[in-house]
Amino acid sequence: MADFAAAGHYPVMLDEAIEGLAIKADGIYIDATYGRGGHSQAILSCLGSNGRLLAIDRDVEAVSDARERMADEPRFEIIHSTFGQLSDVVSQHGLLGKVDGLLCDLGVSSPQIDNAERGFSFRADGPLDMRMDQSQGVSAAQWLQAADEEDIRLVLRDFGEERYARRIARAIVGRRDQWPIATTSELRELVIKASPQRDRHKDPATRSFQALRIQVNDELGEITRLLDQALLVLAPAGRLVVISFHSLEDRIVKRFMRTYSRQADDLPHDIPFAAPAKPSQLKLVGKARSASKRELAENPRSRSATLRIAERCPC
Repeated sequence: MADFAAAGHYPVMLDEAIEGLAIKADGIYIDATYGRGGHSQAILSCLGSNGRLLAIDRDVEAVSDARERMADEPRFEIIHSTFGQLSDVVSQHGLLGKVDGLLCDLGVSSPQIDNAERGFSFRADGPLDMRMDQSQGVSAAQWLQAADEEDIRLVLRDFGEERYARRIARAIVGRRDQWPIATTSELRELVIKASPQRDRHKDPATRSFQALRIQVNDELGEITRLLDQALLVLAPAGRLVVISFHSLEDRIVKRFMRTYSRQADDLPHDIPFAAPAKPSQLKLVGKARSASKRELAENPRSRSATLRIAERCPC
């Protein structure tokens, strides 16, 4: 991990992800979240001359990085897209049902967090943006300016698990009636003032920032769409490896993998995914894993990571 650390980028749970993919030298793989290429480079190092790697990212800066970094790599291609459009991307390349491994690192990349101009973090002041793809969509500031107070409350409650969601939503609406909330520091200060109590080890604005980021980028919807399409994409015995970073993400991943590893007559009635046409389309591989103590010491941002692996059953 040291080489990546020198560049200011830590591919989370790298060794575990590569092990989980069980890479074949001549296989076809997809990195659904290129970020800054740490996982992609490790996958390529395991591939032979006939191997192939497609990477996807919705962030224009990440796509530019990939095209520059991998310019001389014939086995690699980057696609500017959301991973919720996975099957369309794979279909356009004629690879439906032929992918040997799909890796999804659902975290925000370090360059996104560390760049104050992106608005993901309150550690430094910057525009309240939060869009993964700044070429389209509505920023967090624009959404807060237009949303109903009740919609803001529900987003803070459901996506941030914020216990003071009502108070914060009321404060946001009261403030925006006077002037727009345009920067990360303005939002953080407002949240702090609206929160009567604080957690000892967590900034009061953490949950609100998470909630708005999820809302602006439709992150949970994208994850559900990605997983719904994974079975169409993977070849028999193909591996699905997902790294999630908070309970809302992991709950969706865990439920999907467990649902499709069950027999058809043993399914709950309220699953959020289409009922499987065949029993046991996935096989769980091991248990959920967390970052090692060594990685936690080198990269504290990996502390909330959970990695899950499943394998496509033979048809």
